[in-house]
Amino acid sequence: MIKTNINGIDVKFPFEPYDIQKDYMSKVIECLSMEKNGVLESPTGTGKTLSLLCASLAWLDAKKAQLQLDRANMFEEQHDVFLKRLQEQLGEKSGRAGKSFLGLPTIIYASRTHSQLTQAVSEMKLTAYNHMNACVLGSREQMCIHPEVMKEQNHQTKITMCNIKTKTRSCQFYNGLQKKKEDPLVRKQNVIDIEDLVSLGKSHRFCPYFMAKELKTNADIIFMPYNYLLEPKFRKNLGIQLANNVIILDEAHNVEKMCEESASLQIKSTDIALAIEEVTAVMKMMSEEQVSFDVEDVPKDFSAEDLVILKQMLLDFEKEFDAVPISKGSEGSTFGGLFLYELLEKAGIKSDNHLMIISLLEKLVEYLTVAAGDSPFQRRGNNLKLIEDALRIVFMDVSTKYKERVHKCYKVHMIIEEPKKKEGSTWFSKNTKAACRVLNFWCFSPGFGMKMLLEEGVRCCILTSGTLAPLNPLITELEFKNPVHLENPHVVKDSQLCVRIISNGPDNERLSCTFQNRGNEKYLRSLGFTIMNMTRLIPNGLLIFFPSYPIMNNCMEFWQKWGIWSSISEFKPIYTEPRDKVSFTNTMTEYYDKIKDSNCKGAIFMGVCRGKISEGLDFADLNGRGVMIIGLPFPPLKDPRVILKKKYLDNCRSTNQEYIGGDKWYTLEACRAINQAIGRVIRHQHDYGAIILLDERYKNQNIQSQLSLWLRHRIKPISNFGEVTRDLRLFYKKAGEEFPLSNKIKTNYVPETKPAGSVDLDNKNLIANLKGPYNCFGFNSSNDSQLSEFSSGNTSSSTDSSIHGAGISALEGYRKRVGQQLSGISKKPKIRLVPNLPSGSSTSTVVETAVTDSTKEYIAMVRKAFDVQTFKTFVAALQSYKKNKDMEELKKNLDKIFLKRHNLRYLLQGVEKYLDNEHKTTFKVYWEKYK
Repeated sequence: MIKTNINGIDVKFPFEPYDIQKDYMSKVIECLSMEKNGVLESPTGTGKTLSLLCASLAWLDAKKAQLQLDRANMFEEQHDVFLKRLQEQLGEKSGRAGKSFLGLPTIIYASRTHSQLTQAVSEMKLTAYNHMNACVLGSREQMCIHPEVMKEQNHQTKITMCNIKTKTRSCQFYNGLQKKKEDPLVRKQNVIDIEDLVSLGKSHRFCPYFMAKELKTNADIIFMPYNYLLEPKFRKNLGIQLANNVIILDEAHNVEKMCEESASLQIKSTDIALAIEEVTAVMKMMSEEQVSFDVEDVPKDFSAEDLVILKQMLLDFEKEFDAVPISKGSEGSTFGGLFLYELLEKAGIKSDNHLMIISLLEKLVEYLTVAAGDSPFQRRGNNLKLIEDALRIVFMDVSTKYKERVHKCYKVHMIIEEPKKKEGSTWFSKNTKAACRVLNFWCFSPGFGMKMLLEEGVRCCILTSGTLAPLNPLITELEFKNPVHLENPHVVKDSQLCVRIISNGPDNERLSCTFQNRGNEKYLRSLGFTIMNMTRLIPNGLLIFFPSYPIMNNCMEFWQKWGIWSSISEFKPIYTEPRDKVSFTNTMTEYYDKIKDSNCKGAIFMGVCRGKISEGLDFADLNGRGVMIIGLPFPPLKDPRVILKKKYLDNCRSTNQEYIGGDKWYTLEACRAINQAIGRVIRHQHDYGAIILLDERYKNQNIQSQLSLWLRHRIKPISNFGEVTRDLRLFYKKAGEEFPLSNKIKTNYVPETKPAGSVDLDNKNLIANLKGPYNCFGFNSSNDSQLSEFSSGNTSSSTDSSIHGAGISALEGYRKRVGQQLSGISKKPKIRLVPNLPSGSSTSTVVETAVTDSTKEYIAMVRKAFDVQTFKTFVAALQSYKKNKDMEELKKNLDKIFLKRHNLRYLLQGVEKYLDNEHKTTFKVYWEKYK
């Protein structure tokens, strides 16, 4: 590890940090030390996550040491005992960790998706700070192992069932928590992710979900998704304390939207009607005594009178709801933010009784869930739960000051939603359901939710992403006062990027995906011909982004009808982004397999801006040699929420010029989505690719000024189609020669699912996750010559026995140290593999060289890359070879392991040192197919 002093803090980094990384870490430490909020942008491929973790954990480590020193100086031993007792008492009453009482902050690291959090946890494991305590908070969906709860499909019902089973002590896994929470098997792992915890929970019979909540008490850093942090109900349920703690929001380019949505709600007239029916069902059960209330696990904390009062309130609310005059058509009617309070008050739901109503709703939901049992036809209180959640948002605060902010930042919008017409018989059309009324309680100020968060006593809040710019509008809307800010440049050179605007197709038809033109057959045909030509010029993986799903589907249908689709797919197979999660994972796997297929010229993946492939996925190197953006992904212009947002910003700007106007926000929303999509391709310092903007509107300077800073000066409009053909041919020829390493790296970024019950104590993903910043900055161009095959010379030479492979040589020493630090984790028997030595080596030489650093490092790498069974299979293959000297059998055994794990193929090269000299030439030929 390289130790670098930044702002008075010694930061340990895996390698010598680049200047932009030092600048970034300096700003992070400034935020933490000065207790100031920060807005920090650093493009993808600059090692942002690694820099963020190292800087923040180094500061926390130093803070911890300083507090321990101060404490030792201030108190004598008897005072220390008193302090400890007082700390324990206060901790029990407040639910806060003891270390918070001593003034030591906890870092709360939030990101949008669990996959992004998994990547961050993996990177932390590879730092010098992996001795610090970390935990990941996940949902019951991911962490519950109770068979009854797991088979329930409805997420809300799962939560209710879990709450009932824990309250009534009828969950064996929850009951086993107290015995296991201090178990060394759990506590000895400082950094433990969700998969590890679930595996341990299954094998040792404790609840992973509640264990994670226990582990957070003493955690130095807690990883969690955005909504756990931004939504008060989640913070309360999970016991997340914010006072004196540090909040880091990674991938914060969509934090504005998240803040607005977490403070918004929607209620339909059908929701109210069904909630009334659910109350009626409970009343009927009580009157008919269908459920025995003597049964221990059926809660009954309400009376018949409570139900009568609640039902009347809901009936009155329904009456007022249906009486609201609403304009017909798609526009609907808009009211002030306090209008919803007026409706609720007319129904008798007020600030002085809302807590009692919320409590009653919660009890009814639990009652219905238990009473329903396993029957799929019984009511489970889902609509009562919806009303409960809505009231929690509305009555988040009841102060006058809060109501004033609601009046300023909220609007109530009501619309009549016509029932969707289903295909079928004429009988159905005559018996269709009535129209439904929809009330939206929309928050238009991200600063509203952020202010609620910061007012909890947060030490500081750091927002960071690769695509935050322009920063000033973001800072203004979030209501940050004089934050620390940074816009880092990119590390890539001009020779690694080819950015072109194509405004006319090969037939000279203008390319403009406007609302008026997107159905134009001439445009659709020309766009298809353009993609057909680009497909032949851009090697390997190609990403194509559309503004929306309807536009993508429309283009696909046209191209399929006129044979353009088949012409494109003859050259490269086409994959399209599905909407459901399972299909998406399968499609991604197929795409990556095609990229790896030496018989294929690559593949195309079509998706939408703001969709699944536009965020959180890595298309480094061959997986993404080019990205094409079709049109501009503006939000729907006639959407009532978009219209009201623009009006809100115009009103804000009339009194505060720091706000951007509605029209500028509208353009900025599209450009941020474009920036995010573009960021999928250039993933590290040695990557390269083309960015093709397929719309004449990209020539507009107002559009270009909103694109990422590192991109703007590289944009070149094309005057004729022949010019882009020449540019791309020349670009890929030169880039391929200048960055040969990037052409050798083929990594499948779809995470593998571990077998149920497997316990990964050896950090299975240690090597698999070494992508991104490690490949970016781990070596200089002067090291490129080292990226060769394993040396087969005398193993006693540390130089000759070093492990070299595509993209990993610069991390040898680092991986070695990590492997040594983690080597004590596993208690499994150690297997020694002895490499072959040159003829003439004595037995004593074998014994000595069997424990060389190179050999131990290689075995450690293999052990940590594979699960237990695969590692055993690998060792058995080598042992069989040592015994039988059958090279063909060895190749077959290795194929069984590595053909399905092409991303780990660099480990295969290390096998050469265990082979007899007569087989090494054969092995090199065999290795070529994996390269």
